Amino acid sequence: MLESKRMAHKPHLFGTDGVRGVAGSSPLDTETVWKLGRAIGSVVGREQSVRAGRVVLGEDTRESSAWISRALAAGLQASGWQVIYAGVITTPGVAFLARDHGFAAGIVVSASHNPFEDNGIKVLGSSGMKLAERVELEIEREVAQGETTLTGGTDRPLEVDDRLVEDYIEYLVSLAGDCARLAPLRLVIDCAHGAASRIAPKVLERLGVRGHVLHARPNGRNINQGCGSLHPESMAEATRSFAVDLGVAFDGDADRAIFATRHGRLADGDHVLYACGLNLHQRDQLKGGAVVGTLMSNLGLELALARHGLGLKRTPVGDKYVLEEMLRAGINLGGEPSGHIIFSDISPAGDGLITMLQLLRLIGESGQPLEELVRGLKQFPQIIRNVRVRVKPPLDSLPQVAEAIAQCRGEFGDHGRIVVRYSGTEKLARVMVEAEDLEAVERHATRIGRAIEAAIGAEEP
Repeated sequence: MLESKRMAHKPHLFGTDGVRGVAGSSPLDTETVWKLGRAIGSVVGREQSVRAGRVVLGEDTRESSAWISRALAAGLQASGWQVIYAGVITTPGVAFLARDHGFAAGIVVSASHNPFEDNGIKVLGSSGMKLAERVELEIEREVAQGETTLTGGTDRPLEVDDRLVEDYIEYLVSLAGDCARLAPLRLVIDCAHGAASRIAPKVLERLGVRGHVLHARPNGRNINQGCGSLHPESMAEATRSFAVDLGVAFDGDADRAIFATRHGRLADGDHVLYACGLNLHQRDQLKGGAVVGTLMSNLGLELALARHGLGLKRTPVGDKYVLEEMLRAGINLGGEPSGHIIFSDISPAGDGLITMLQLLRLIGESGQPLEELVRGLKQFPQIIRNVRVRVKPPLDSLPQVAEAIAQCRGEFGDHGRIVVRYSGTEKLARVMVEAEDLEAVERHATRIGRAIEAAIGAEEP
């Protein structure tokens, strides 16, 4: 499948996961951030028919997050809003606070799994869900049309309300169920030097679960650096060497999690969907007779679920699209291979910590290790090539790319899948090829990637 970027009536500042860029450069320069804050206050106020309200603001551990938060807060205050500052907290933590504490909106300053030089702004509604695209478009119009004179101090310190993080920790502990079943378990957790560093160790401590904590010393520049869900190898090795029951690696804002079995085998979001989906089905609690995945979900997951009479519904890449389909189809479990998993009966937000707790509960209640819970899932060989690009024209307008894809499809037929798409947050084209024959997968992924490089490739920075 070739996924062309739908340009008409799509936000330009907002990607699939909020506003993102290099900190200090447009759109994450002080002036634009201030204007975004003011526009968010104005547009969300109109959407909710209130002149002003309260917004909860949190951030990850990047060195730029604090000044971006201050500039955002100044813009929000210029539109009459009251900003309650949670300091360092996960994105799903802000989602919880927004819906549970009566905030009109929640905002997170984070670039998730990106390197420290990048940052971003994620805006959530009072339900804890990401804004609809039409609202994002209205915010962008407000930014473009608004005045450029900054009012209010963009460097004014913000006072952290520590009770907010404490409330989120208590909420997570309440989801764990019978702690007596969990106490014997042992974990390795990789906090990616990100927001989970402030939260995950405290959750395990209160549950009585023994954990080896990795990469939980953020210094502003080491977030995601060779660690976390994007680089889970050290977590997997530690899980094996410490002979613990489960390993987990979060990303910078902990909305995703990648796991490792006790033998150090990595388990991604597809494994979680299979294990938890089958368990919910066996307890007659899986709604809709299916789970929701994306174009990147492995064909092996689809076949494994089908053997149990369950379906897999696919959406474009992005947890916001997964949630939209879950709500539309009445399905209560969905996610992405990258580790964004949504248990909608618990939360509309993908939450790496909730995913960890759900797996711990499943292991504790079943008495089975993770490798047994996912034994029925055999993933097809899959390769993802990231190609840096200068521009993002519709992919079907590039003849050499279309020809390479057509040849791949012709060889695979119904026994493989190809997805070529642009990243929603970076100047990248992503080429995903999967089939039973690894050699053919590698050959076609390389050919398609080279065709993209020849057409619109950019030099590596």
